[in-house]
Order: sequence, then structure tokens, then C-alpha cells
Amino acid sequence: MTSVMKVDTAEDERCMALALDEARRAECEGEVPIGAVVVLDGRIIGRGRNQVIAHADPTAHAEILALREAAAAVGNYRLTGAALYATIEPCAMCCGAAVNARVARVVYGAADPKAGAAQSLYRLLEDTRLNHRAVVSAGVLHEECGAILREFFQKKRS
Repeated sequence: MTSVMKVDTAEDERCMALALDEARRAECEGEVPIGAVVVLDGRIIGRGRNQVIAHADPTAHAEILALREAAAAVGNYRLTGAALYATIEPCAMCCGAAVNARVARVVYGAADPKAGAAQSLYRLLEDTRLNHRAVVSAGVLHEECGAILREFFQKKRS
């Protein structure tokens, strides 16, 4: 069963704005503009942006890099009580990493109907067959999160 957590909308928007900053950095580096931050006790402990091209690494998604940095910051792969903020709905790999990290909550901006595994295609973070579940909050700053991706791909196509 998914636990109930108090949601602070202003804090969610503040943290998502920081994830959007990471997405903009990714775009400036020629990457797909997706960003993520990990928050524990109101403090940013991990930041990430897509770097699959720069690292020549298919696992260098924003969420994975933010979780790695957060784990290094606390000295433990278990990020109990932490929240992962991502500008787009995490894929199956990133949801799996969130489950393994034992994050309490995953917050995302734009839905991803083609690869989203938090709610769109799958509900991995709430799957009772797994050893951990996370509360999912969707749609935080979804307009801004979706716009940065749409504009990026429109520029690529033209």
C-alpha cells in the first residue's frame, strides 16, 4: 500500500524549478532537456541532467545521475525519506532506480505517454509486487516542463 505524505505545493514548485534549471543546462549542452533533483529534509542532495551523449552512456538519465549524486552525498544507496523531482515522467529504468534507492516520493512535471513508467505505461512505483513503493505526484509545473521538450524537438526537426 502506498503511504500518505503531506504535500507542500510551493515546495514542489520550488524543487521542480531547480529540476528545470538542470534541464536548461542539458539543452545548452546539446542533450535532451530533462532535469532532476533529489531532496531530503528540505535540502537538495543530488542534481542531474540528461548526459547520455556526453557520457556515451544510455543510463546517464537525469534521474539516475541525481540519485547517484544523492547517494554519494549521504553515503548510502538507500535514500529513505527523499523525494525525486524530474521534469518528465521517469522511464522504467529510472523508476527501478527510485525503487532500489527507496525514495519516499517521485514528483514529475510532464507526462510521457511513450515511455513513462510511473503512471502512463506502467505504475512501477506503486506496484505491490516490488519490495518498495513510492508516492507519485504528477503535473508539477507541467506546462513549463512540457514546453521545454516540445521546443527542443521542434528546433531539432527544423
